Amino acid sequence: MQQYLKDFIDYIRIERSLSKNTIAAYKNDLQRYCDYLESEKITVPNSVKLRNIQKFINELRDVGLSKRTIARNISAIKSFHRFLLLEDIVETDPTEFLDSPKMPKKLPEVLEVEEVEEIMDQIDLTTQKGIRDQAIIETLYSTGLRVSELISLKKSEVYFEEGVIRVLGKGNKERIVPFGKCAEAAIKKYIKGVRYNLAKKGQGQNILFLNLRGHPLSRMGIWKIIRNYVKLTSIKKNVSPHIFRHSFATHLLEGGANLRAVQEMLGHVDISTTQIYTHLDKNYLKEQHRTFHPRWK
Repeated sequence: MQQYLKDFIDYIRIERSLSKNTIAAYKNDLQRYCDYLESEKITVPNSVKLRNIQKFINELRDVGLSKRTIARNISAIKSFHRFLLLEDIVETDPTEFLDSPKMPKKLPEVLEVEEVEEIMDQIDLTTQKGIRDQAIIETLYSTGLRVSELISLKKSEVYFEEGVIRVLGKGNKERIVPFGKCAEAAIKKYIKGVRYNLAKKGQGQNILFLNLRGHPLSRMGIWKIIRNYVKLTSIKKNVSPHIFRHSFATHLLEGGANLRAVQEMLGHVDISTTQIYTHLDKNYLKEQHRTFHPRWK
């Protein structure tokens, strides 16, 4: 599949004279598509069926990509298969009936990278509360954790030397998620300068993030923290804690990260692909995170 992809990129660059940005978008989307096909043991174009493409599109949707991004992926896939048909590499086009793919009625909003930065800029790092809040938001955005996973995260589940956290997600399924340098610095600063003082006040035990009374934070507590900072910005979107999870996935995927790796980090376990996720190597996940996450450094 890689050779056919290379031939297609040459075709749109030389014969169709598309812009550099458009070519880069095609290459990025189709590389992920070809990687997906190969993970499904599909190595020749004639083996691709409509159901394979629909499954790929469903997986893009499951990680929270916007309708615009999914439409762009579909357009690239259709162009690729039309090229294969034009060049007599295949006998049929599996995208022929892909005009109306299943799309969600309402997709969650996603923050732009600049909007994430704007929220971060509102935090007063001269206070203990601000130091804690920075660590919370950096962790949400750097790891894509669900709020329920964040508030139950234990201090002992953060492995600074390895740059990963151990998460117990839905259905008691455990996964390993990398975090970047920004999150690492924020969490270390919180643990050393704030958490010790908070823990002395209440019954936080081993829970990482505590409220100002020293108890584990609630879902509503996290929601209020984020709401208060968003009020100080120019952002008009409905910003909830979960938007950082969708932003995490979208920014990684739009940057070119491997779909399987992002799904593993999110803990999205589809019945047909569970086995593949559980065999992904921890170092490979870290490399994907380091390469494509906007705030890794």
